[in-house]
Amino acid sequence: MPRTTRLKPNELVAAWPDGPASDAIGEVARVFAGNLRLAIGTRSIRSAAETCGMNHATLIGILEGRAWPDMETIAKLERGLDTALWPGRSR
Repeated sequence: MPRTTRLKPNELVAAWPDGPASDAIGEVARVFAGNLRLAIGTRSIRSAAETCGMNHATLIGILEGRAWPDMETIAKLERGLDTALWPGRSR
C-alpha cells in the first residue's frame, strides 16, 4: 500500500517560520520548530544533534519545515535538550 502524500510543514505555513499558520497542524509544526530553535540556543546544529543522538540533517529539516518529526525523533530531542518542545505541554 503506497504512503499517503502530505504537504510539508513549510507548505502549510505561508511565512515559515515567522507567520502564524491558517492550518492548525501547520501551526503545531511551526511552534514546535520555534521551540526547538529556542532549545538549541547558541549551540551549533551539529552539537545539538550529537547531544540528541541524531544526524544534523534531521534537525535542519525540522527547523526549515521540510520534514515532519516522528515520535522517536521528538523523544530524542526532548530528552537530549532536556525540555518540552511539543506545543501545549507545560514547561
